[in-house]
Amino acid sequence: MKIINGKLIMYKMREIEEKDGTMTKGDKILIVCIVLISVISLGFVKSNLIKYNDKYISVQVNGEEYKKIYFDNSIIGKTIPIETRFGYNLIEIGDGEVRVIEASCPDKLDVLQGPISKPGEIIVCLPNRLIVEIKGVQDSNDNIDYISY
Repeated sequence: MKIINGKLIMYKMREIEEKDGTMTKGDKILIVCIVLISVISLGFVKSNLIKYNDKYISVQVNGEEYKKIYFDNSIIGKTIPIETRFGYNLIEIGDGEVRVIEASCPDKLDVLQGPISKPGEIIVCLPNRLIVEIKGVQDSNDNIDYISY
């Protein structure tokens, strides 16, 4: 204890040591725990909270919807030609998936991408201005946005 200007002030006898910027073992454990909790939470949200009753294929050319195809057992194995003034693409529909198997574009990146099967996945062919996207249909009763909620 020390008296300064008539007031009693308590203070520590030791000075607080400054850190040299290195991480302690506790800091590292805390960072690992935060990263693990974040990854687990993201996986939970993606797998459990976002569910679609039905899904369909949206084929867009030059930004406008060209064709809408619902997944059904009767269309498995069918090929659908998409011929526009921008070019030619041939899409093949599998069991819950779709892929581009032929294209008139020079690089053929859309053919090399392979099949897509989950809502939100897309195949893009820029020279032909083609977008093949899988979209999901939710219940109209389910109005809660789980990501924002």
